Amino acid sequence: QVQLVESGGGLVQAGGSLRLSCAASGRTFSSYVMGWFRQAPEKEREFVAAIRWSGGTPSYADSVKGRFTISRNNAKNTVYLQMNSLKPEDTAVYYCAANRGMVLTTTVRAYDYWGQGTQVTVSS
Repeated sequence: QVQLVESGGGLVQAGGSLRLSCAASGRTFSSYVMGWFRQAPEKEREFVAAIRWSGGTPSYADSVKGRFTISRNNAKNTVYLQMNSLKPEDTAVYYCAANRGMVLTTTVRAYDYWGQGTQVTVSS
């Protein structure tokens, strides 16, 4: 059974940084795409970033380009989201997700497995 466990969320002031981690277990993820999504109160879940376990250029939402970086450590089966220059509008629950396809899709329904989410709150 696939398990995705996020950690690293918290409260930070605007302009600050946080690093989220997603520990994956339950199968071999070498052919998977891993994504980060977020959902603010009363808003739809939205794409943040995605990366292939096998490597290649990641994909980012326009709203986070230049501020967020997605990376992975294959040996640890862990995906990271480094978030810099945080803004109050980045406040949301952040979810890690896994997609069995090879396409860096931004679509929520394309992802097969989800973590429980971690809260990120950015104060102004």
